Amino acid sequence: MGRHRAFIALLISAGIPALAQDLFEIQVYEYETVDKGKWNLETHFNQITHGTKSYEGAVAPTNGQYHLTWELTRGITQNFEMAGYLVTAVRAGGGYEFAGWRLRPRVRAPQRWKLPVDLSLSFELGFPRPQYEANSLTFELRPIVEKELRWMRLSFNPTLGRALRGPDTKEGFEFEPTAKFAYFIKKKDWFNVGMEYYGATGPITGFNRLGEQIHILVPSADIFFNEHAMVNLGVGYGLTHTGERLILKMRLGYRF
Repeated sequence: MGRHRAFIALLISAGIPALAQDLFEIQVYEYETVDKGKWNLETHFNQITHGTKSYEGAVAPTNGQYHLTWELTRGITQNFEMAGYLVTAVRAGGGYEFAGWRLRPRVRAPQRWKLPVDLSLSFELGFPRPQYEANSLTFELRPIVEKELRWMRLSFNPTLGRALRGPDTKEGFEFEPTAKFAYFIKKKDWFNVGMEYYGATGPITGFNRLGEQIHILVPSADIFFNEHAMVNLGVGYGLTHTGERLILKMRLGYRF
């Protein structure tokens, strides 16, 4: 029981929140990690159909941007993985360009612990370019809490993060929760539909007013072609006037 309590305490107490909603990797993380010795390649393609229209310092407006992110993950042990990201984008006046890179280790609680919910924990260091993020070094802590029933899966990521280098290092911590409900239409091995949620509420010491927060709902579908390949499709609708109002997203995954 000591190991169980230590893992849960780490999830609760490591309070380091995210800066803003991530527009390059729009994904609710699930519990499972990549199997030991295996690779997983994911390609995230997102179009910001209705986004911000003016510069914020050096950060370019997001309206009309296309984001293409390559994510390669290696299973180090059965319960630990390491991932690297190459982040690219197309924006008005910039063409197709390098937008940054990231590193992300992730660990999960073993199934043998027989916890009432499945738990894993992701850490991420981001190194964005100034056209896409005001801070040159960011940190994200993402706990993953999941419960799978016969015909559905519930996933919750109470994501936290902050700037480690840049103008927002003294701005305090922010909370960026995400969640997903997936319903398996037939066999859960090949197809599900669901609803994803992405939010950014402001500093954990005092949330922003509702109209200044970001809340995005994404009706989505997952199609599993076989045990190796899948695609996630979704359309994101912003519920407030802050940030992006309409986003098209696609994620392709291949395990080998």
